[in-house]
Amino acid sequence: MTKSKTSSHEGRFAYEGLDRVIHERARLSVLTSLVTNPKGLAFNDLKRLCSLTDGNLSRHLSVLEKEGIVEIAKSFERNRPLTVCRITAGGRKRYLEYLTALEQVVRDAAKVTKEDSALNTARVLVPLRA
Repeated sequence: MTKSKTSSHEGRFAYEGLDRVIHERARLSVLTSLVTNPKGLAFNDLKRLCSLTDGNLSRHLSVLEKEGIVEIAKSFERNRPLTVCRITAGGRKRYLEYLTALEQVVRDAAKVTKEDSALNTARVLVPLRA
């Protein structure tokens, strides 16, 4: 049995660049919030922006911190604890790579949608013959 050559389309829609750590909805929300606020966000602001509970946000931040995507700085302001979250340089790079893969998904889906639309338009324009 001989091994056949692999097609250039093999794995075409595997989207390996869709990072599973980032792809989760809450983590994508957190990272989008942080990438648009490079100086970082206070925990409560991030929680509000992403519509997450304290526990849920803490869990997702823990995952992102272990991956080196975010950094968490704890301090005090007016004798009150302050937790500030920032995206790291490596996290920003990983996020942008993820967006590139996601853009390919959108382009592929748009192409199919455009082809379907053209096909449906052609069906309307060309009368059926009995």
